[in-house]
Amino acid sequence: MKKRFGALLMAGITAAALVLSGCSSGGKTEGAAETKAQASGKSAADYKIVLILPGPINDQSWNATNYAGLTACNEKLGTKMEYIENVQASDYESTFREYAERGYDLIMAAGSQFDEAVAAVAPNYKDTTFCAVNGSKCDGDNVAPIFPKEYEASYIASILAGNVTKNGNFATIGGFPNEPMEHLMDVYEKNSVKIAESRGISGAKATRAYANSWNDVALGKQMAEQMIDNGADTLFVYANEVGLGSIEAAKAKGAKFIGFSSDQTTIDPNTVVASVNFDFKNFYIWALGLYMDGKLSGNMVHEAGINEDIFVPVYTDNITQEIKDAVDQGIKDFKDGKVDLQALFEK
Repeated sequence: MKKRFGALLMAGITAAALVLSGCSSGGKTEGAAETKAQASGKSAADYKIVLILPGPINDQSWNATNYAGLTACNEKLGTKMEYIENVQASDYESTFREYAERGYDLIMAAGSQFDEAVAAVAPNYKDTTFCAVNGSKCDGDNVAPIFPKEYEASYIASILAGNVTKNGNFATIGGFPNEPMEHLMDVYEKNSVKIAESRGISGAKATRAYANSWNDVALGKQMAEQMIDNGADTLFVYANEVGLGSIEAAKAKGAKFIGFSSDQTTIDPNTVVASVNFDFKNFYIWALGLYMDGKLSGNMVHEAGINEDIFVPVYTDNITQEIKDAVDQGIKDFKDGKVDLQALFEK
């Protein structure tokens, strides 16, 4: 496994922190006399921080997005941060223990799949803060996940898909059926179908499948081919490298694809006609800012989403101004409190 080092610089942006999975809500700690760094006497460079990635940094999806957050911080400040990529599930706990034993102050891990390993290891290392990116379990004073509200990002993706589709037949593929994945799929499917119906497309529907994998490219291609052969003309996949195979299938069969988490339009702009990019540059700067200020509190999930401008639509020439305007209006409606996305979650 590769290890690399870089510089992180701490900065702060405002973000909301809400309740998730029974955890307390996060937020600012007003009136603090001094920051964590000031209280400890440490400089930014003194903190030992590592980011653990389940896949490669060049996957053009989730891992690349998280790595972009790290490099953005590297360009701006003075802390030093490592990353380690391609960590397998069987090694999650041992990897956490390795860095905790070495006295790391903050261990970040990119993905909800790390939740169980954090819960198992964190109680034994009270001086280390454990932060699962996209995590939802926060039992412990030193367990403080950060969560991009992905169902808000999939709402943006649904506006794109609902206006791009020709026949209203949507195919969705997720990595694993955990609760955050199900919620973002619920929002995407219900809203895209609703938009297609509003355009006069009868019989609009969404078909969902789970790969139960994050890295099986061949499986992603096979699943997408079958779904396209069954009539789907618009695909949405959130399964890391699995999505790369799905894009191959969409390109070969002439279907359209809505990218997610990173700018996947660069793969093939005539197939991936638009993407919803997670601006993890801001997300990581925000999270590291909370940590350095002593506000990345345990026993709570710290969340950010549309209101914090961390989800950015990316368009190709295949997207009309009318569709762009629809996305802008949808984002405005959400910020104005006119959209209740949680009402779309399956009960």
